[in-house]
Amino acid sequence: MNFHVALKKVVDDSYDIEIGYKLEDKLVEDIENGLVGEIRNFAIITDSIVEKLYAKNIVSLLKARNYKCDLFVFEAGEKSKTRKTKEVIEDAMLEKGYRRDCCIIAIGGGVVTDLAGFIAGTYGRGIPFINYSTTLLGAADASVGGKTAVDTELATNLIGLIYQPKKVYIDINTWTTLPRRQLSSGLCETIKHACIADKEFFKFIEDNIEKIFDFDKAICTHVAESNCRIKYEVVMKDEKENNLREILNLGHTVGRAIETVSDYKLLHGEALSIGIVAEVILGEKLGYVTLEEKERVINLLENCGLPIKIPSYINKEELVKKLYTDKKVRNGNIRFVFQKGIGSVMEFEGGKYATVISEEEIKKVIEVM
Repeated sequence: MNFHVALKKVVDDSYDIEIGYKLEDKLVEDIENGLVGEIRNFAIITDSIVEKLYAKNIVSLLKARNYKCDLFVFEAGEKSKTRKTKEVIEDAMLEKGYRRDCCIIAIGGGVVTDLAGFIAGTYGRGIPFINYSTTLLGAADASVGGKTAVDTELATNLIGLIYQPKKVYIDINTWTTLPRRQLSSGLCETIKHACIADKEFFKFIEDNIEKIFDFDKAICTHVAESNCRIKYEVVMKDEKENNLREILNLGHTVGRAIETVSDYKLLHGEALSIGIVAEVILGEKLGYVTLEEKERVINLLENCGLPIKIPSYINKEELVKKLYTDKKVRNGNIRFVFQKGIGSVMEFEGGKYATVISEEEIKKVIEVM
């Protein structure tokens, strides 16, 4: 006897992104107004830096309104984004009595939101979570789109799932407590977005670099809104990264490999910057960008304080091997996403947005960098 289990259904995973300044009170107000229904138990996941800056205050605000909440803190940095950290937090949540009637609030940058979102997607077979982004990098990348993951010794972000939050808060005021290096790192994802989707936004960044670093309110708001718009337009068409969403990985083939091989001495945006440089050098050789466009991209990265060369301590042979752990690898072939000029992307045969590049071609580029 055969049974057919019919499970076709329409799921609405829509959510709002709120961009503003000092949004802690708005977060609590939304919870009181039913953002996550009748839930009154909140697990606040953050890192050791953000804990003191913002998380403790949000906990106090929630407790003042008689919500149960506890802080779950891990050591700041990409090295903490592991299965072990996930396990430690999950065990701590269980010990504190958190079950399926709870919600996770992730307060921090991309490491926090990646890790907390992954926990939410698997804890109790899935509980709601809210992202409260406190970095430019998180606002540009991890807080939008629902990608969650942890890293392994082999590669970054290969273990995870796509799991959407109930709401995302991008608090631009939190950028004022970021070191300049962290701001530069966040700007790299912003530049990537401009490279793939918006030539005018690219020019806007070129013209307003110092105003971004000076936290000009109107300029920073435009940066946050443009990041969300560009990423939203891609994710809306391809939530599960079946094809188009691969364009958001521009520069990541080399960038993620360098990040891992550097043992995370390089921040994500710093490694990505080097990856974008490799991509435009290859792109110019293949005729996808002009010499002038290549130079504009490299100059903008450098003017934002980002590295454009591979550090001398990077083992180049190990780097080439690491390229094969990239998520875009298919049948053992390394694949690259390429920009088409500035503000668009290459589309290849069969409607694909990544194309195979030989190891020899990549080695030549790595040698000149």
